[in-house]
Amino acid sequence: MVAKKIVVIVLVVGLMIGGAVSCHAMEQPHMVAAMDHLRAAKAELERAEHNKGGHRVKAIENINRAMEQVQKGIEAGERGR
Repeated sequence: MVAKKIVVIVLVVGLMIGGAVSCHAMEQPHMVAAMDHLRAAKAELERAEHNKGGHRVKAIENINRAMEQVQKGIEAGERGR
């Protein structure tokens, strides 16, 4: 009987922790969506033909910088800042 109670307690605590982790990730849906959009934009630019007077390459560089900042923002949000 005691073993059953311990198993139940461990399961409940595990579910609470798992829920907190997934809930925490959902606290930043806009940052996550922004990262997804940046990845998609970068992929499109990488598929584009020619350099377009250097603008395509600069756009990819800017997207890379934006992705770095979004990632830093996500990490800061995870730390509660």
